[in-house]
Order: sequence, then C-alpha cells, then structure tokens
Amino acid sequence: MKENNLIVDESYAFALEVMRISKLIRERKEYHLASQLWRAGTSIGANVEEAQAAQSRADFRSKMAIAAKEARETHYWLRLTKDGHVLLPNEILPALDQIDKIIRILISIVKSSS
Repeated sequence: MKENNLIVDESYAFALEVMRISKLIRERKEYHLASQLWRAGTSIGANVEEAQAAQSRADFRSKMAIAAKEARETHYWLRLTKDGHVLLPNEILPALDQIDKIIRILISIVKSSS
C-alpha cells in the first residue's frame, strides 16, 4: 500500500504544479495548450483517487491504467510547451521530471496489479 500512497501524494503535488504552469501558459495567450495541459495533468490524480475506492482489483487496475494514459498525454503537452518555446526550460523541466517519475510509478502499479 505504500506505493499507492506515494502515487496519491505525487499525483496531487503534480496537479498543483500543472495548475501553476497552466496559468503561466495562459499569460502567454496559449489558451488551448493551457486547457489541454490542465485537463490531462489534473485528471491523473483524479483517477488515482478513484482507484483508491475501487470495487475490485480489475477496477483498480483500470483506473491506474487510465491515470497512466493521462500521464503520457500530459508528458506530450509539457514537451510541446518546452519545444514550442512557450515557457523557458527552467519553468518546465522540473514538471517533466515529475511526470517521468509519475509515469514510472503508474506503470509499475499497473504491472503489479495484473
């Protein structure tokens, strides 16, 4: 269960970071990008939280797999933000490190819950 608590904490902290970054992106008038990042980045934690109340092992695995997919999508939007020069590298690289860690944790959880 410790790993599950870790992902709850990590995904929540990451959602807060996504909110901060999305505000910066909006300030640069990239509204669609900010919206996409906000949606995908905050849904990771929402799915992880739902998984904590799963009705079965299969339900738990499904929610965590969805969270992993949302994490991959978030990674895409963060890369686009960096490579499209919407934000400076120092504004985005810590979030890329965070999402890489979250993806690794989620993949491990999904594999171990099979």
